[in-house]
Amino acid sequence: MRGASMSDILIDIADTGVATVTMNRGDVHNAFNEQVIADLTSAFRRLGEDPAVRVVLLRGVGKSFSAGADLSWMKRMAGYSHAENLADALGLATMLRTLDECPKPTVAVVQGPAFGGGVGLVSACDIAIGVETATFALSEVRLGIIPAAISPYVIAAIGERACRRYFLTGERFGAAEAHRIGLLHELTNAGGLEEAVARTVRTLMDSAPTAVTAAKELIRAVARRPLTEEVMRDTAERIARQRASAEGKEGVGAFLDKRTPSWRS
Repeated sequence: MRGASMSDILIDIADTGVATVTMNRGDVHNAFNEQVIADLTSAFRRLGEDPAVRVVLLRGVGKSFSAGADLSWMKRMAGYSHAENLADALGLATMLRTLDECPKPTVAVVQGPAFGGGVGLVSACDIAIGVETATFALSEVRLGIIPAAISPYVIAAIGERACRRYFLTGERFGAAEAHRIGLLHELTNAGGLEEAVARTVRTLMDSAPTAVTAAKELIRAVARRPLTEEVMRDTAERIARQRASAEGKEGVGAFLDKRTPSWRS
């Protein structure tokens, strides 16, 4: 097991290949500032490049998953120039994109409330599992701002129609509604959260590692694009490459031979 600490961000890599990134700012509900954003960006990039990592879990300590922007950071932002605000926003956008494009499957473990940028983190993960008591809000408009940097991921997660309500009203909604609109894939009670996460990890670990990465790339390449000849050709090329790969041959061979493929323990 390997571990690393950046104080506000904890990283642990188990021998099984499961990496855990933990936001360690429970005293401020895991709100983030410039340094936390930079540390998260570095963590997601590093874990995505680590061949020993198979799955990445994103967690928060304490009662909340993440309250979004730290209040002291927001106070500093109030005095920023346009150029400083732009650089600041691009930092958050880069962190979310790094998470979204991480080649490893990512799982948000939502043990409590997620607001603003916290909803962005949940949306940028491939899978989100949350407790029934979790609450959510995209309350930026109540502060006179908008959820711009997180919008590509939130809109992709819950759709334009739900965003028309929650971006405009800033109202809170519960875990059942988050599940209904697609923000959470699975709901559980607090006592069942870890088992739900473990079950999802086991399922992901049963899949071929390079195929999982290729599947993520496929989704990004095809999502929201019209079905043109170019897209059809692109998808055909992708499956042809995967079929001809070592994992593709091993997986099909194992199925035909009725044996366990090499990547499963």
